[in-house]
Amino acid sequence: MTAVSLADPSAQIAADAVVVGVVSSSDGPQLAPGAKPVDAALGTRLVTALKAAGASGKPDEVTKIPTLGLAPFGLVVATGLGPDAKQSEQVRRGVGAALRALTGKKHVHIAIDAPLDAVAEGALLGTYAFTTYKSSATKPALRKITIAAKSAPAATAALRRARIVAEAVFAARDFINTPPNDLYPESFAARASEHAATQKLSVEVLDPRALARGKFGGILAVGSGSTRLPRLVRITYRPTNPKARIALVGKGITFDSGGLNIKTANMAAMTSDMSGAAAVVAAVVAIAALKLPVEVTATVPMAENLPSGSAYRPSDVLTMRNGQTVEVSDTDAEGRLVLADGIARALEDDPDYLIEASTLTGAQVVALGTRVIGAMGEAGLRDRVAAAGNAAGELVWAMPLPDEMRSGLDSPFADISSLSSEKGGGMLVAGLFLADFMPEGQPWVHLDIAGPAWNSGGARDYTPKGATGAAVRTIIAAAEDLAGR
Repeated sequence: MTAVSLADPSAQIAADAVVVGVVSSSDGPQLAPGAKPVDAALGTRLVTALKAAGASGKPDEVTKIPTLGLAPFGLVVATGLGPDAKQSEQVRRGVGAALRALTGKKHVHIAIDAPLDAVAEGALLGTYAFTTYKSSATKPALRKITIAAKSAPAATAALRRARIVAEAVFAARDFINTPPNDLYPESFAARASEHAATQKLSVEVLDPRALARGKFGGILAVGSGSTRLPRLVRITYRPTNPKARIALVGKGITFDSGGLNIKTANMAAMTSDMSGAAAVVAAVVAIAALKLPVEVTATVPMAENLPSGSAYRPSDVLTMRNGQTVEVSDTDAEGRLVLADGIARALEDDPDYLIEASTLTGAQVVALGTRVIGAMGEAGLRDRVAAAGNAAGELVWAMPLPDEMRSGLDSPFADISSLSSEKGGGMLVAGLFLADFMPEGQPWVHLDIAGPAWNSGGARDYTPKGATGAAVRTIIAAAEDLAGR
């Protein structure tokens, strides 16, 4: 990861490029706070140059102005912040967009007077690139980022937190972007264990024999069609005198073909069907690095859903870890089956709170699009986690779990069916299925990240093409909130 540090705003700027913010207004583009030293170095002609270049200050707009030897830095990059230069998420996006455009520079200085955590997170997240499988890839030139801010304990702490959060998002993106021929249940379990070892966390990995002994019927069924058999990984962080116990559960389908109900479209994107697992693995390690006073255990079911002679079938009846039986309506609704087992195991630890993340339904994309996480569950925790996620810069929207929709999951053969007999509301129905595995009074939240987890379009702001690391920042922020931070 690129080194990032603070630089005294009054010191002379020495960098290859300088990033300033531009605010949109009725009078045209205006410089955001923090740009005065840069403007002074250019004879207070920066706004004139921006107007000549057609800059408006609208969000995600990046304008490059060469200094032509008039300043000790060769390039000014003006990034649009919209009408409000203090809005943290727009600052984060604007800085991220600028850094994406500057990977060819060795040293970038950021002269934007805005919340430091947003500036630093945007800068770091904007530098991400996944080049592991590029045979001719060269290392990015960018080695150093400085941010104009006076050194103080609060600033140092904000910078440290930003680095830990960015590292967690990078870890999740790397897991997700790794192709399924290299990331399958066994190898994912090994990589998750290696990542947990960076914070010396305890790890338990259940192989197929242990899963059979533990009666994890959902995980075993979903993974039965592949020669690469399933796993269940548990990663635990135990600080001294924790204020709360948090269970994290993440869906780890390393590739989803749909099974015997094989998908007919968009199968290539199913390399991202383990994004929930990636998020909780990355988050528990980050929570440990932040030394939050909460005990956290991530329970991660991992399986590959493929069709074969040994694959599970529609109409099968499965017995889950907690003894409940499920009639399989469609083998492409596999995520809720592995999650039911993961949730059952996580609840055996008697957590105070349970947070689960998964790319669970295409209906989430229909309802909320590709950038908004759907949050369902016990209303108190649901709203608390949604608020934390929104404050952290992820769009999270609270959704209901209507009681009247539960009857569609009734089965004549088992305790519950995996799909509803009623049409519509697929995201909510999936949440209701998971709710069936929650005991009365358990605070829990389900985060459906099906759309936000994978960016199939072009790179934008601090978001690259491919894996986004969705829900990582939300989970970390929620843990901080539950820890009283």
